[in-house]
Amino acid sequence: MTTIGFVGLGAMGAAIAGRLIDLGGNEVHGTNRTKAKAGPLISQGLRWSDTPREAAAVADVVISMVADDAALSAVADGPDGILAGLRPGSLYIDMSTVSPQASMELAARVADAGAAMVDAPVSGSVPAARDGSLAIMVGGSDMGFSSAEPVLRQLGSVTHVGGNGHGLLLKLAVNISLAAQMLAFSEGVLLAERGGIDPAVAAKVMTQSAIGSPMLRARAPLLLDLPKQAWFDVELMHKDIRLARDVGRQERVPLPSAETADAMLAQAEKAGYGHRDIAGLFEVLVKASG
Repeated sequence: MTTIGFVGLGAMGAAIAGRLIDLGGNEVHGTNRTKAKAGPLISQGLRWSDTPREAAAVADVVISMVADDAALSAVADGPDGILAGLRPGSLYIDMSTVSPQASMELAARVADAGAAMVDAPVSGSVPAARDGSLAIMVGGSDMGFSSAEPVLRQLGSVTHVGGNGHGLLLKLAVNISLAAQMLAFSEGVLLAERGGIDPAVAAKVMTQSAIGSPMLRARAPLLLDLPKQAWFDVELMHKDIRLARDVGRQERVPLPSAETADAMLAQAEKAGYGHRDIAGLFEVLVKASG
């Protein structure tokens, strides 16, 4: 039995925690800013903790999944934070997508507390989290990776890509392509539609062609019938693209597709699509085209 403390039960965090509970062999303690969101998980078997510190104090492995650098600091620091509850010898897996620099700084403080930390951001949607088909990129020491791998293997495919912060660097690289693909696909479907082709037919043919990545095949139906519940929302994607551009500037790497995606995601947020799925870029283009 592995005792896991889970901090951050948003859409992805809840899906991951739920899978860890369902698989058995894990005792999962969890906390979130609002307890109401954890109601279904508590019914499923989650043991509620009032603070991140409480979740960390009972756990062999602590997992966090939060939105950004500020949210990570909020759950990690302070008298009720994860760091205050970490036990020497325990493992901390942060699955958030945050800046590599913030993650490396936190990893150093975790090491000072006598524990180990890896960054393990994921590529995949909520359905992938539920069925255990996420792609997980891990940054950290060899020992940290060896400790984290058995837990992470329950959630998908796992690759050790380098030291602390490298998992996050690769995740940002992945998301540049994800945003660019979604935008280009939306442009193509709209172009076909305006030329007189049924958009459903266009989307089907395009996803069966050479450009039909797994992400596009999964999201094509969302593009034509945007759901209220996002798999990966515009606001979070925009945050990731801004992080990627920050790293690009630091490394002096030009990122023209990220720059274009940044502008379109900003436009989508202004149009009220911040909490809608990134497939909503299609609707934003439709409105922009008049």
